[in-house]
Amino acid sequence: MIRLEKFDTAFYPQLIDSIKDARELMRFAGPEFTFPLTEEQIKKSLSNENRIAFRVVNVSNHSTIGHCEICFKDSFANLGRILIMDETLRGKGIGKQIVTLLLEFILENSKQRNVELNVFDFNISAIRCYEKIGFVIDPDKKFVREMDDETWIALNMKLNLNNWIRNN
Repeated sequence: MIRLEKFDTAFYPQLIDSIKDARELMRFAGPEFTFPLTEEQIKKSLSNENRIAFRVVNVSNHSTIGHCEICFKDSFANLGRILIMDETLRGKGIGKQIVTLLLEFILENSKQRNVELNVFDFNISAIRCYEKIGFVIDPDKKFVREMDDETWIALNMKLNLNNWIRNN
């Protein structure tokens, strides 16, 4: 079981230490950050008043096990930077719990009902997780990212909270 708490400066070092290389940073945050991640980069990103960051807390021992964010745009809320820090905890349903808590936060704290996220096409487990929640891939919206000598494709996925409410 998890809960979301405000992510503040006390937790910056833990997030920074959880990102081991440039590829992992790109998977986590897209092109906004450069490796190595620094407190200055995090502060700059979180200075955006439309961005809210959370630490993911294991309720049984109060430890930080992840990170996630919501960025409110003009016509939608964007989920992003979803990270389960401990690789041994991945694939255990925590991602679904995180996204569900983010959607509930949006429902309770915003009038926004359109939600989007971006995910790299090779991250099949994340795509399946998002699809189980109700997100669908928007075939008309993709982003190309260069990583080393590779081209990565980020897919855009959408969900309308009014439909999600009826299905959950």
